[in-house]
Amino acid sequence: MADPSSYRPKPGQIPDSPGVYKFRDEHRRVIYVGKAKSLRQRLANYFQPLTSLHPRTATMVTTAASVEWTVVATEVEALQLEYSWIKEFDPRFNVKYRDDKSYPYLAVTLNEEYPRVQVMRGAKKKGVRYFGPYGHAWAIRETVDLMLRVFPVRTCSAGVFKRSAQIGRPCLLGYIGKCAAPCVGRVTPEEHRELAEDFCDFMAGRTGTYIRRLEKEMTEAADEMEYERAARLRDDIEALRRALEKNAIVFNDATDADLIAVAEDELEAAVQIFHVRGGRVRGQRGWVTDKVEAVDTAGLVEHALQQLYGEETGDSVPKEVLVPALPEDAESVGAWLEARRGSQVSLRVPQRGDKKDLMATVARNAQQALALHKTKRASDLTTRSRALEEIAGALELDSAPLRIECFDISHLQGEDVVASMVVFEDGLARKSEYRRFQIKGFEGQDDVRSMHEVITRRFKRYLAESSRLGEWADGDEGAAAEAGPAPSGEVPAPDDVPAPGEAPVEAGPRTEDGRPKRFAYPPQLVVVDGGQPQVAAAKRALDELGIDDVAVCGLAKRLEEVWLPGDDDPVVLPRSSEGLYLLQRVRDEAHRFAITYQRAKRTKRFKAGPLDAVPGLGESRKQALVKHFGSVKKLRSATIEQICEVPGIGRKTAETVAAALAQAAPAAPAVNTATGEIIEEDDGGSAK
Repeated sequence: MADPSSYRPKPGQIPDSPGVYKFRDEHRRVIYVGKAKSLRQRLANYFQPLTSLHPRTATMVTTAASVEWTVVATEVEALQLEYSWIKEFDPRFNVKYRDDKSYPYLAVTLNEEYPRVQVMRGAKKKGVRYFGPYGHAWAIRETVDLMLRVFPVRTCSAGVFKRSAQIGRPCLLGYIGKCAAPCVGRVTPEEHRELAEDFCDFMAGRTGTYIRRLEKEMTEAADEMEYERAARLRDDIEALRRALEKNAIVFNDATDADLIAVAEDELEAAVQIFHVRGGRVRGQRGWVTDKVEAVDTAGLVEHALQQLYGEETGDSVPKEVLVPALPEDAESVGAWLEARRGSQVSLRVPQRGDKKDLMATVARNAQQALALHKTKRASDLTTRSRALEEIAGALELDSAPLRIECFDISHLQGEDVVASMVVFEDGLARKSEYRRFQIKGFEGQDDVRSMHEVITRRFKRYLAESSRLGEWADGDEGAAAEAGPAPSGEVPAPDDVPAPGEAPVEAGPRTEDGRPKRFAYPPQLVVVDGGQPQVAAAKRALDELGIDDVAVCGLAKRLEEVWLPGDDDPVVLPRSSEGLYLLQRVRDEAHRFAITYQRAKRTKRFKAGPLDAVPGLGESRKQALVKHFGSVKKLRSATIEQICEVPGIGRKTAETVAAALAQAAPAAPAVNTATGEIIEEDDGGSAK
């Protein structure tokens, strides 16, 4: 615990101007980001006697080891920079709202030649129109099913679309009139895009004009005695009205607004947002967060606005934003919203009428969300705390292991040997810090030696980072030197890398300037998948590096026994123990992560073909070669002049390809297991 006076800036050092400040801990990680109209006045508040500070603020300033600031010209710039730094550094003491689920949107892919209507989740993509979010994906599909009768826009995947175009027949939706079938040329690309734009206009709230136009066409068809067409238009109008009924009318005018409500207690806060477009509620979403900083309702609203609109531009920011309390610097926040939208935005608290009534409804939803969250989390917090305490007691640790790292080795008969490292913090998986390793020190199957190598490499990185940041006390230089140089750059190496999709770089330990880093944060407990030999190897690796403040244990699969270094007998936890259950979860997650990586490497190796060995030959040119000749077999028998005829292939490349194929052994012929007949390839490259 640091004394705030030890890093308090000297009088006169802090400028009396707008800016953004960062508190860092002893590992140089950014733990808090804030903004201020006057940096001097705001930072002075943090260096009061600890007894006069809010408990959360006191915890933050005693965790910090330094403070720094950046001066900006205006309060709007400070707001923008604060949002960017919170997103980049992920400070532990800042309020961060996280969706309790990934809300589905109704999306129209206007960036494609033939736009497609579909359900989308996750990050928004450029060139795609989004409507929502919706509470459930089935609600989107019901709405789309009703509207496809009037707007028969493509909904099929790229594979189905391509297949229908090849065979010249549309899918079922094309036959029943719920798709215009652009795949077989029933409509031109321009006509289909017009359908998609009409669909977007209707979903955006411009409904009255379109329905009146259909009613006029229905009347004209009836007057001209085209009764079948009139009946079809009547059914279309009814389908659109049913779709409109699914979105309750809130305001008589075509209001575009977002209503934000907050429910809070001393520890947590819930935010609910209703998206109103064209006078109707088009979507709803909510967040729950821990109040890790001393913040009031106005501050929670400001954080919610940053989270909601930080990545949005244009019409995604509505004309009106209704909130329960205005942020402290409402003018700057309003100017920031107007810059995001590109036009005027009204940020206000509703005082009367329909908007105030709807705000009360949003507030009730926020209260219910907070109550539900607390009900779910109460048991989880209690269980996790009990599990960590049981582990600490069983392993005779000084304190509960808040950070646990587990390592597992995976291979297939000694080939493609890999290892995994998973991280659990406070009893929860921290997937952003998962890592995977390739065993490089030797070849063959030796789990004990592999475990020693992985633990050594992981903690050498930790020692190297600690040495570079100057965190070693006198007498520790030898251990730091043994760790070797710190890894250069921030680009992950081929090994020791996060898994695709499981390890975003935004979270995790930080570099010298607070950016994400890989191995800088040590665990309190290392768990290895195995018994005495693996535990001894891990302990030996730590001893060789001079690390004596990290506990080690192993969990053997056979009897779920916990092994400690140097003990002849295992520690046996009761089968009903929450501590054992947590260790099993950690071990199983490490096993899953390792075997997933090992299978991926094996699959990649099996899929490798003779063209993969040609240096400088990319995927596009490989495909061009196979497409031109029809098969690798034909390519192997081609002359250099024939290979040069392929677009993008020069003579030097052609010679390299011919030489590589001549050296590679031809693939073994396929055999019909029923008859024993050898199945040869025909001229087109397909089996016969």
